[in-house]
Amino acid sequence: MSTDPSDPLPKTRWELGETRGYAARFARLIEDGSDVEGEARVADALVPRGARILDAGSGMGRIGAALQARGHDVVAVEKDPELVAESRRRYPDLPVVEADLLALADGLVEPGFDLVVLVGNVIVLLAPETERRLLSTLRDLLAPEGRILVGFHPVNGHGSAREYLFEEFAADVEGSGLAVQHRFGTYELAPAADDYCVAVLVPAD
Repeated sequence: MSTDPSDPLPKTRWELGETRGYAARFARLIEDGSDVEGEARVADALVPRGARILDAGSGMGRIGAALQARGHDVVAVEKDPELVAESRRRYPDLPVVEADLLALADGLVEPGFDLVVLVGNVIVLLAPETERRLLSTLRDLLAPEGRILVGFHPVNGHGSAREYLFEEFAADVEGSGLAVQHRFGTYELAPAADDYCVAVLVPAD
């Protein structure tokens, strides 16, 4: 698959897979009072008050809205029009850009983010062979001291998700001009594990 940024954007695994019921499932969790903000708590701890944060692959907006409620300046980006509509309905104050994440290289948002949040298995649902392209794009959107928070299932993820063992992910991180600063197994910062990866990335240079 071509990685030429001028080529038409390829279909993501999310678009090609079975995604019905995702929004409804999280809506039920929220309405039932379940804890769906673990990612937001970690993200909040990584930045100072009033930080500028990009929620990349924001889904229905639960993490972006939680960070906005904590006083951060959040921009959400989501490609799925149904999830964008649900996000705007549920969190009307959260700004959402409806776009493919790879299109962020075209200047859709201003660079200079203190943190990019790439959680919820987004990285294992990208179009095949675009991981380095996206990581490089997000690296270029960071402020000088900015970081990227990534969370995904390396194995046994969503039905259309790829297997993405940590060693391959780490190689793609390095190949994108980034480095793994921290690695954990949960959003409660448990030790690194094989079944879930929480990683904090920084520019290698």
